[in-house]
Amino acid sequence: MTDTLRPAEPANAAETGDGGRKLKRSIGVVGGTLLTLSCVTPASTLFVVVPDLFGTLGTATALTIAIGSVLCIAVAFCYAELGTLIPSAGGEYAMVSTLAGRLAGWLVFVLSLLVVVIVPPVIAMGTADYIAPLVHVDPALTGAGVMLLATLAGLLDLRANAWITGVFLVLEVIAAAVVAVLGFSHAHRGAGSLVSMEVAGAHGGTDPVTAALVVSGLAIALFVTQGFSTAVYLSEELEHPRRDVARTVLATLAISTVIILVPVAAITMGATDLRELTGGDLSAMVTAWSSTAVGTFVSLCVALAIVNAGIVMVIQNSRVLFASARDRAWPGPVNDLLSRLGRFGSPWVATLTVGVPGALLCFVDLDTLYGVTGVSVTAMYLLVAVAALLGRRDSHRHTPAWRMPLWPALPVLLIAVLGYVLVQQDPVYLVWTGGITAVATLYWALYLRPRRDTHWLVSLPEDTRS
Repeated sequence: MTDTLRPAEPANAAETGDGGRKLKRSIGVVGGTLLTLSCVTPASTLFVVVPDLFGTLGTATALTIAIGSVLCIAVAFCYAELGTLIPSAGGEYAMVSTLAGRLAGWLVFVLSLLVVVIVPPVIAMGTADYIAPLVHVDPALTGAGVMLLATLAGLLDLRANAWITGVFLVLEVIAAAVVAVLGFSHAHRGAGSLVSMEVAGAHGGTDPVTAALVVSGLAIALFVTQGFSTAVYLSEELEHPRRDVARTVLATLAISTVIILVPVAAITMGATDLRELTGGDLSAMVTAWSSTAVGTFVSLCVALAIVNAGIVMVIQNSRVLFASARDRAWPGPVNDLLSRLGRFGSPWVATLTVGVPGALLCFVDLDTLYGVTGVSVTAMYLLVAVAALLGRRDSHRHTPAWRMPLWPALPVLLIAVLGYVLVQQDPVYLVWTGGITAVATLYWALYLRPRRDTHWLVSLPEDTRS
């Protein structure tokens, strides 16, 4: 844990074989925010992830997401400070490696890899439900098609992708707004229902939602707005990372929280009864509130939102894999392949490596892995908070960077809360995540640590700007 890296110390070209390859700086705050918001993908999160929360938390869903959003403010402060201090496409692992040690950084990389492998295909498979008004297609085939389309888009120039995702983002915001307006205008219960803590029971009755259930649901609630971290992954392609990373992180969290939380409150108040709310069939609710045409429009907007999310997730995830190869996380030939850049400046081998397996995973049952994602996100945030606690020591104290308010109290509080949330998760998911982390630790101990002079050398781009 104490085997930390010297900041901005790259391996030489002869060692790395990457020829000093760097990503092209081509986007500003607006482009970065569009791409980051698209990774949060508010509409697809609202229609794919939130229904599961309604099923377990009922009327407490909005409250749980609100609590998760408050926690995410503290997390966003950590990301904003560390992302401007250490602007690397490696994201969390670069930040944690530099400040908390190589092993901690490696474990964060593995946790982030779990998230990037699982989430895109899970979201992509939801597309079939929302194109059903036009055509019925097998969810696995639809998801695989979305992943391949996202992979092709990910090979393009990042500026072009910012415009593509921006257009899709407008449509999904419109869909979320329609749901909010319809839900509030057909309200069957008052604002007090948002804190009534009830869920439909198994035999037609009503069950209370306990505080323990809310705490357990916080792992998924944190995941609902998790995509704001994309701003850090894009830091090497932002024109002024020292300034723009923090702006992009905080703006994205604020916008995405409003886009998600307001419709959730509207749905809670607009559902005809508790059983309909717990069932979580949002498309049916929208159609009942309006008409088949409006329901179809919203469904198609959600389908586009999922495609949009797939594109940005592939972009984000390929950057993480590219950075890991540039930092020599793998055997030499693998590093050389994954760090190659294409004619558009994108890491094309890393993009294919992320996208094609994602298409194949659409044919696998990912229910257990979906639970692992919530655990992984929570653990990753915890380690980022630890890094934020260490971010102002030694030479980093005077490095130009955005600085969070209420330091160090905020990271300390965040560590305590996230630690408690983590231990409250389903033991099965904890065991799966712990087992994968143990295997990763063995790889570190047997391969990376003995080669610490030539491998896992996390560095910053030489042209980092203020």
